[in-house]
Amino acid sequence: MNVVIFGNAMKQQTLVEVAHLIEFMLQHDIHFYLSQELRQELNLREYEVYPRPDEETMKDSNPIDFAISVGGDGTFLTTASVIGDKNVPILGINCGRLGFLAEVQTQQVDYILDRLIAGDYSVEQRSLLHVDCTEDGHILSPDALNEVAIMKQGLSSMISIETYLNGSFLHTYEADGLVVATATGSTAYNMSVGGPIMLPQVRSILLSPIATHSLNVRPLVVPDDSKIDLIMKSRNGSYLVSVDGRSQIFNDDVKLHIEKAKHTIKVVQIGENDFIHSLKVKLNWGI
Repeated sequence: MNVVIFGNAMKQQTLVEVAHLIEFMLQHDIHFYLSQELRQELNLREYEVYPRPDEETMKDSNPIDFAISVGGDGTFLTTASVIGDKNVPILGINCGRLGFLAEVQTQQVDYILDRLIAGDYSVEQRSLLHVDCTEDGHILSPDALNEVAIMKQGLSSMISIETYLNGSFLHTYEADGLVVATATGSTAYNMSVGGPIMLPQVRSILLSPIATHSLNVRPLVVPDDSKIDLIMKSRNGSYLVSVDGRSQIFNDDVKLHIEKAKHTIKVVQIGENDFIHSLKVKLNWGI
């Protein structure tokens, strides 16, 4: 088995958990790879590691069976962006707070890994959004597992977001911004701005305005095969785009196109670590 481990090397708790994972891998004769940052922080030059898992280990000649993300949901999103379309299942170990993507708690790790080795797990397919822009701009990281958020830039007044759905005019949002989210991202930024919570398997895209200036505009759920086009107008001539937290600033003349990505992200599910369980435990759902 070949496993690649991702984690935030700047966080002590992550380093402790990664060190524990390495010990487990060595005991079970599992071939593992680390990022350069983890290698340096843990001083593991004596082990066979790769400086960049995304470039060196995702090759047909040396396939990766699983990716393990150690940290919070932010680390999981980074892992997903590196894995991309390489069809590698991701197991999330939670060293953060809520952890809807990184669901496995640190005290469960040995038990969960034993089940992973035994093949006692399932894999969920999670849809992503892909965002393109006109030739005046370039999206550095165009795929989002959670959301694409369009926001006013800095402390400027609200922006206007002219929105088209499948080529037809939908609405001009006068707001601080607009969150375009997947069902997976429904519990992230979308939830904080009043958008609906959806099970990750629901095939949908959510449009949730941020601090809208109109009382009769509410979040909208559309089919996941929808094509969304956005034209922005702001007082200072620019706006902010955040793709799963990776932010860029564009001028108003840059238009955006958002639709479902062609590939999916595979998420490893083991036992009771599922979405409904997370709702009950982490959001006190129904209590």
